Amino acid sequence: MQRRHFLARAGAIAATSAIAAAGLGTMSAAHAQADDFPQKPIRLIIGYTAGGSTDIPFRVLAENASKILGQPVIIENKPGAGGVLPAQMMQAAQPDGYTLAQIPLPVFRLPYTTKINWDPVKDLTYVINLAGYAFGLVVPADSPIKSMKEYIAYAKANPGKLTYGTPGPMTTLHLTMEELAANQNVKFSHIPFKGNSESMQALLGGHVMSVADTPAWAPYVEQGKLRLLSVWGEKRSPRFPDVPTLKELGIGIVQTSPFGLAAPKGTDPKIVQKLHDAFKKAMEMPNYRESLAKFDMEPFYMGSQQYTKFAADTVKKEQAIIEKLGLARKQ
Repeated sequence: MQRRHFLARAGAIAATSAIAAAGLGTMSAAHAQADDFPQKPIRLIIGYTAGGSTDIPFRVLAENASKILGQPVIIENKPGAGGVLPAQMMQAAQPDGYTLAQIPLPVFRLPYTTKINWDPVKDLTYVINLAGYAFGLVVPADSPIKSMKEYIAYAKANPGKLTYGTPGPMTTLHLTMEELAANQNVKFSHIPFKGNSESMQALLGGHVMSVADTPAWAPYVEQGKLRLLSVWGEKRSPRFPDVPTLKELGIGIVQTSPFGLAAPKGTDPKIVQKLHDAFKKAMEMPNYRESLAKFDMEPFYMGSQQYTKFAADTVKKEQAIIEKLGLARKQ
């Protein structure tokens, strides 16, 4: 009996040791994987169309990061749904650092606008914030509307008839325009597009009366084909110094919509740090700053911890805005 008890106990100890060894082996393999990262190309998914104000700077950034990491960083465009598809895709991606997503502001309002089974704060690993958008409102050059004052006056005289395009429903541009309408007690009519290349063609073709977007409109304004009525930052655009901000017009709205990169939940902190360091160097290179400047954008750095806190704070702020505008989804 004693011998059988001894053998059974010895077997249990051996089994426990084997399990522990297997666990240590798995941990060692994970650490080795993190130490050797990256060993293959990295996918960087952005939520907007190719050739636009998001895509062009990202391609410069990816090329810079490729040189630093020693592996290609490949841009993949997934437009639609207001730019949130990359974040959604992270929920099924492996947390190995080889799939990254651009995170625009609409991601933080998803819990209040769409039925989702994941949490934008808890179910993403925030790597680095990169920049903020410049926004503005444009009309065709031959439009009778020549200023924001006339734009609001037209809306008041023609309720619901003044159309404006954006990259989609519940995007930052859509919500800011609705906030503007509520602020001025007018009603606009929203026309959603997949991206700014599509909305610009619609505006130039006379299919929509105005467009609120990032400066994909800038070349057309400079060519005299479009008229810029307002910009939405804290300060006037250096490129268009004669155009007022919404803030100085007394409307009291400032919108820059920061965006950055996230990895899937559970990504090894060592890998996150490597990605952060590489993209921080990449965004500090002159060619990236120059590519942003073409669209009146500026670098806006936040490290992983600061960006994670920003995400948590922004989710609360977006909830307040959506509820104020009465646009929250019905439970």
